[in-house]
Amino acid sequence: MRPGTQEFAPFYQTYVSLVPEEDLLAAMHSSLGEIMDMLDNIPADMADHAYADGKWTIRQLLQHIIDTERVFSYRALCISRGEMQQLPGFDENAYAHQADVSQRPLREMKEEFLALRQSVHLMFRGFNTEMLNRKGTASGEQVSVNALGYMCIGHVRHHFRVLRERYL
Repeated sequence: MRPGTQEFAPFYQTYVSLVPEEDLLAAMHSSLGEIMDMLDNIPADMADHAYADGKWTIRQLLQHIIDTERVFSYRALCISRGEMQQLPGFDENAYAHQADVSQRPLREMKEEFLALRQSVHLMFRGFNTEMLNRKGTASGEQVSVNALGYMCIGHVRHHFRVLRERYL
């Protein structure tokens, strides 16, 4: 079932709203095709293209997507296992600044992201209903495992829309 607004902080509404599907696992599975299609349409010679001064390059944007997928999926794992401690937030701009992607082959980054999403999909397939409904605290806000799954999908859809509209 789609998460209710009480399952995530208002900041994440944009991401959750980009996932109209009712079935999280089906949406995550179909997102694999969406990811492959988008990644196949990013020309290697545009890897260092930014649509404006001060904006991330395509390579930096892809690294941000990968980093966020790891953070969201780690939170889902922790909360599904009953973690009671508050999970930390992360500063996406600080992460981007610290990640030197200038020499990373775009092909390798594409492979990494696809493998990561496949792994996250398999992890979510292993969660039962009780685990999906568990809530924990991340970035000072309550969040359910189920909402984190929707946030993973929506975050990617958000940035892929930006890629289509502003970069490609």
